[in-house]
Amino acid sequence: MTDATTATPDIEQWAQFQQQLARRGERRLVLLDGEREQSLIWLQRLLPSLRVEHGVWVGASGESPDSRLTEIPSSKARSLLGSELSLAVWDGWWGNPPDAFAALSGTLMAGGLLFWLMPPLAQWRQFEDPDYRRTGLDEAEGHSFAARMADILAADPDVIHVPVSDGEGCPTLPKPECTFAIQTTEDQRQVVEQLVGFGLGRRKRPLVITADRGRGKSAALGMAAAELLRKGRKHILVTSPNRDNVTTLFRHARQSLGHSAVSVDENRLESANGAVLEYLPVQELIAQSPSAEAILVDEAAAIPAFLLKQILQGWPRVAFASTVHGYEGAGRGFSIRFRRVLEQETPQWRAVSMVRPIRWAEGDPLERVISNLFLLASDSDQTPELAPDTEELIIEPWSPAGAPETELSQAFGLLVEAHYRTTPADLRQWLDDPSARTWRARIGHHVVGLLWGAVEGGLDTELAQQVMLGNRRLRGHLLPQSLASHSGFPEAACQRCFRVVRIAVADHARRQRIGQRLVAAARDAMVDEGLNAIGTSFGGSCDLLDFWQSCGFRLVRVGLQREATSGEYPVQMMAGLDSAGVDLAERLQSRLTEHWLTLVPLAWAAMEPGLLGRLTAALPVSVELGEDDIRDAGSFADGHRGYLLSLPVLKKLCLTPGRMEQILDQGDAALWCAAVLLQWKWSRLQKAGLCTGQRDGEDRLRALTRKLLEPGAGE
Repeated sequence: MTDATTATPDIEQWAQFQQQLARRGERRLVLLDGEREQSLIWLQRLLPSLRVEHGVWVGASGESPDSRLTEIPSSKARSLLGSELSLAVWDGWWGNPPDAFAALSGTLMAGGLLFWLMPPLAQWRQFEDPDYRRTGLDEAEGHSFAARMADILAADPDVIHVPVSDGEGCPTLPKPECTFAIQTTEDQRQVVEQLVGFGLGRRKRPLVITADRGRGKSAALGMAAAELLRKGRKHILVTSPNRDNVTTLFRHARQSLGHSAVSVDENRLESANGAVLEYLPVQELIAQSPSAEAILVDEAAAIPAFLLKQILQGWPRVAFASTVHGYEGAGRGFSIRFRRVLEQETPQWRAVSMVRPIRWAEGDPLERVISNLFLLASDSDQTPELAPDTEELIIEPWSPAGAPETELSQAFGLLVEAHYRTTPADLRQWLDDPSARTWRARIGHHVVGLLWGAVEGGLDTELAQQVMLGNRRLRGHLLPQSLASHSGFPEAACQRCFRVVRIAVADHARRQRIGQRLVAAARDAMVDEGLNAIGTSFGGSCDLLDFWQSCGFRLVRVGLQREATSGEYPVQMMAGLDSAGVDLAERLQSRLTEHWLTLVPLAWAAMEPGLLGRLTAALPVSVELGEDDIRDAGSFADGHRGYLLSLPVLKKLCLTPGRMEQILDQGDAALWCAAVLLQWKWSRLQKAGLCTGQRDGEDRLRALTRKLLEPGAGE
């Protein structure tokens, strides 16, 4: 394609347009529609005339159309969250990971332009996006997700569509009625006031702040922290999933303190009066348990609920802040799940939200189109609660690809509420994965439940053997590969399995077995398809363990490392659908049971004791106590036999008939699980509040052992 075929942009008009955008406080998406070479030539002609204070090029290294743009790969785009860009160029010909693209849009400040290089919209359904190979979507015949985006972009009058071969496509804007300026909103002022009141007020009255991006949530936390230090608080701690989340918080705290900020480093800010604002990662905060008058938790939705509960219980004043519709996942699931903990532990907690944007004008066109493309503001429908055993509930197969936008938004909203890590990439996978299957539960036109799963496995014997040996790793096939490589059963990769990826039920429709009915529908359909098994993999929790057990699933594997996204140990469960699948599930569980007592203190020492006890109870009985075992246990329970000498038989008790269930019914269940199974030291048990010291702990373990040895115990 030659230079002569490419339209020349009206440079003066574009420069005026950029200035008008800044005055209006708006940002715009500019879609460059045509051959990639033409788009780059068009940009090379235009960009030198535009203001670029901080800009990025996301595309091939060395091919940036302007030397002022910082080159970054798409994999690093999310790391820019918290920074501010005036201009960004995204080369979609090199791939379009949805999470990264959505995150990049959130970094543009008022007046910002996001240029997107892509083929003509009519070609998007068949466009082989290079990013598809990473997730196995390159096997799909067509791409419904891309086609849906093309339809949205074509219908949006605020998207600047530039067909580079035949026009320069720059519209004019009406003159702004007033000049936009970044300033504190009434929302933000109120939140700062409430945070200061919380930090100086009575204990055990936590504050929960929710907001979309760009609303000044982190800035409010920083300004409030500075004000609390000025008003006499000596030590305020900040925590979050990672350090980058609190960069804005510290910047605003430093600015608010001004000259009184005498000592500053990346994780610590000290004022002239000796007061300190300090960042600690979540795990370090809990492990060190330092004294502090207030804890500020930013991006709380990305922190596992059991860790949030420990923070809530560990300090007198805790404020939680979370993004509602975010590029890394949403905070509404956090709000629903964690609300139960707050009401139980601190019923006088308060909630506050921030609605008006600060970094751009209300009604910003870029925010709206990104939200529409990736359903960031999708909401599940609120339907009146069902009567038990209602006949109105319908369970049916359903395809999200091509569904009406209102249905899709409602359905995706359920997934967002149920899983805090649901992101735009999940929407693409759901719509485009050829192995995906979906069932929905509805009342009339209202969706109250969803199950999304994928068919996996079916590898040939030689390839499955290589997976088991760790010599091969394939895209997808999460559950079969995990059971083959980690549990050591190559036949797990040979069998065809249906993995439940996500299941969600509307909060107002729970406790009516809708989830179980969705699983049953999927199970029946997979039997008809001739699959061997149905399974799932999830971040371990007691609620989810109970649910999947109620569906007839067996515990077959617990991961050795915490998941990076949830901080929880992955738990895998399955149920056979034919004789081969049933046999495999039984053998997997039997092998796990054989290794359990050895692995527990070595692999899962950081696991919450209650969950560990429930997992142990989910395993089949494998041990019978001999006469010598009973004598030793009795000597510990009724005599003075030492705890360490008795530990082997106490561990065996956990896998004898009915004993673990009996332990879980006792008030000292957590002490038993932590001391006997996890083998925590007495100092750690004392710090966790499970006993006052070794003598107290041993006495309580002896008393519990006596109950376990009573006639009829465990029956």
